[in-house]
Amino acid sequence: MLFERIESEGLAHYSYLIGDQREAVVIDPRRDCEVYIEKAYSEGLRIKHILETHRNEDYVIGSVELAARSGAEVWHADAQWDYEYGESVEDGQTWKLGRLMLRAIHSPGHTPGSMSYLLHDHAGAPWVVFTGDALFAGDVGRVDFLGMDRAEEMASLLYDTVFNKLLPLGDEVIVCPAHGAGSLCGSAIAERLWTTIGLERRHNPKLQYTAETEFVAHVARELERPPYFRRMEKWNLEGAPPLGSLPAPKPLSPDEFTEQAKQAMVLDTRMELSFGSAHVPQSLSIWLKRLPAFAGWFLPYDQPILLVSETENSVQATRYLIRMGYDNLAGYLSGGMLTWHTAGLESKSIRTVTVQQLCHLLDEGEETAILDVRSDEELEKAGRIPDAQHIHITQLPGHLGEVPRDRTVYIFCGSDVRSMIAASLLQRGGWTDLAVVLGGLAGWNSVTCTLE
Repeated sequence: MLFERIESEGLAHYSYLIGDQREAVVIDPRRDCEVYIEKAYSEGLRIKHILETHRNEDYVIGSVELAARSGAEVWHADAQWDYEYGESVEDGQTWKLGRLMLRAIHSPGHTPGSMSYLLHDHAGAPWVVFTGDALFAGDVGRVDFLGMDRAEEMASLLYDTVFNKLLPLGDEVIVCPAHGAGSLCGSAIAERLWTTIGLERRHNPKLQYTAETEFVAHVARELERPPYFRRMEKWNLEGAPPLGSLPAPKPLSPDEFTEQAKQAMVLDTRMELSFGSAHVPQSLSIWLKRLPAFAGWFLPYDQPILLVSETENSVQATRYLIRMGYDNLAGYLSGGMLTWHTAGLESKSIRTVTVQQLCHLLDEGEETAILDVRSDEELEKAGRIPDAQHIHITQLPGHLGEVPRDRTVYIFCGSDVRSMIAASLLQRGGWTDLAVVLGGLAGWNSVTCTLE
């Protein structure tokens, strides 16, 4: 028997491969799907079915791709929408998997037609429930995707799902959601790598609101929604264009890169200090490990993307981007910034200062403009910088006109990763006097500018 959870880093997406007696099922696969095929093959299993828990918003589901490569049958939830692939799941539908059995449980709330799948062991006992985005460790799914005018209705459906369908399965049943901590599909998912119905009943804050009115009041909230979610909604109904294999961006010489950059977006995935030291003009900085979290806020779909990486290996960046539907990867700078410099081409830089240096400037009375790109929650928890301008990083593209140009803009976040993203956005917009503040609040020691 095989039971594996496959995690897609950055998106905090969980998919599952279950197999027994030469037959396997994949639940909520990602688009770069060779991992399921390889693992199944190594165990002598054939993937027969692909089950989706709901129409996903935050990544391209890999069902069509995996079906084309494995011959498996695709079953999708949310039958009320017009899918162009697969067959719709019915409540109570079952699938035999060797000695195991899976049963579909209609679990509306996150989406109207969400499905959970209850896995019974070889003796027929309920063992694991795959809850999609209905129930997470420490949280429940967001209910605002259909608009806030329907959020209370969806929260009420989710209440019925959680309290009348999932919790009665039994405290010993293992809960396997579609996302872990860090996903945008929940507001406060816990860093509990494995959980059970019993653990969630006792420790999930949302499940302490046992009265429906209380639950609805605390769950029917509007959360941030990256613009790329719209593209995911479309592709996850139509079926994403086939890949066949992982795309391999073409290595480009500095001259070739320069020519293509005239019509492309240059994305630099190096560490923020490397980007600050020197980068290709007009490039956007998003550190590789934060690419899944921020690419969907700032990268366009209507332009080719050129990559600049720490090394020539852009495979991981490619994986992250195609999971979000960024397929037009035109190439990468062969040899990185070293070849750019040895070709004698112009580069740009962004100054960095430590948080102690900024505090010293404030104490000396220097007129400064501080742009704080932290979230409201971070400000409330860690403290505000008096007189700083606050624009959350995700909202910056729509508020660039509010940032001053007549003095140095010191850009501040919890560390310096988001600050460098913000600085690159401003530099692309024509700002020239920028400084990224390193270190966050840990070293804040200003006498005249104490935190609020």
